Amino acid sequence: MAGTGDAHLRAPEDVLLRVEHLLVEFPTGRKGQKVNAVTDVSIDVKEGETLGLVGESGCGKSTTGKAIMQLPPPKSGTVVFEGRDMTELEGEALRKTRTRIQMIFQDPISSLNPRRRIEDIISEGLDIWDVGDKASRTKKVDDMLLTVGLDPKVVRGRRPHQFSGGQCQRISIARAVVTEPRLIICDEPVSALDVSVQAQILNLLEDMKARYGLTLVFIAHDLAVVKNISDRVAVMYLGRICEVGDPNVLYRQPAHPYTAALLGAIPVPDPNVRPEDRPLLAGEIPSPVSPPSGCRFRTRCPRADQKCADEVPIMRPINEADVDQFVACHHPLAPGEALTPVELAGLAS
Repeated sequence: MAGTGDAHLRAPEDVLLRVEHLLVEFPTGRKGQKVNAVTDVSIDVKEGETLGLVGESGCGKSTTGKAIMQLPPPKSGTVVFEGRDMTELEGEALRKTRTRIQMIFQDPISSLNPRRRIEDIISEGLDIWDVGDKASRTKKVDDMLLTVGLDPKVVRGRRPHQFSGGQCQRISIARAVVTEPRLIICDEPVSALDVSVQAQILNLLEDMKARYGLTLVFIAHDLAVVKNISDRVAVMYLGRICEVGDPNVLYRQPAHPYTAALLGAIPVPDPNVRPEDRPLLAGEIPSPVSPPSGCRFRTRCPRADQKCADEVPIMRPINEADVDQFVACHHPLAPGEALTPVELAGLAS
């Protein structure tokens, strides 16, 4: 159940990025109406860690990533990176801080300027900040192209339309890493790619993370992908965080009905299991213009009651020692418990 609270946050001195009570709203064009894109979201990431941010399309994952970059700035909340609150920075100070945070976008082709050569696209950040001399910048671009698996002699003078989606994503990764950031926000970087290419890009990200000491926020809707790449996972629903924890724990025993439903939607490589026989999450996501009161998941949850309509659930730890798992739910699944057949039928109805 989508809720609020910050019990899952760790000590500020232990994390590279700490986002607290983030609020992002957009006007709809109608007087008095607004889209509640992100509501009271709190997350943190330790240095060298990968945080997976997952949920259905439209739940606010990408908006959260862009708000961290101040694109645009959130309406309220704090984004503390390297000990500085980015929401309080402006002008040159904000621009310099952004060089330490980079983004890899979902559509690798449209994220690259079609009129510029690849060497210019990758070196743009170095040129803007006048890093070294021309020769050193050229060498750094060539080295980065080799690192992402592209021959600089072949691709340096070409333009984005001459490359496949996977090659363009490699170029996007090179552009993001060449300025030596500490944090990279990966906004669904493999969802537009073929499965075989997805594996190559994921392996490349893992290699780059280890080689350059990167910290990642990995946004995706594919839970199978997120489990393999993440050190910690946060599940979002309609602009709120509903569950946070270690991926091995969360995937083995989800505490939240929504997380359990998402995990149930992962395809099973078994020809005897038919998709139509598996329980599906019923109903449509409510409008973010007028989200449900209390728990935002209650309109689709088989366990919802009046309390869920009246009170926003608070994030709290699972009552097990040394288990990194937190849930915002009035009626969570207990350790070892699964949804009952009646509840599964409710999800599929």
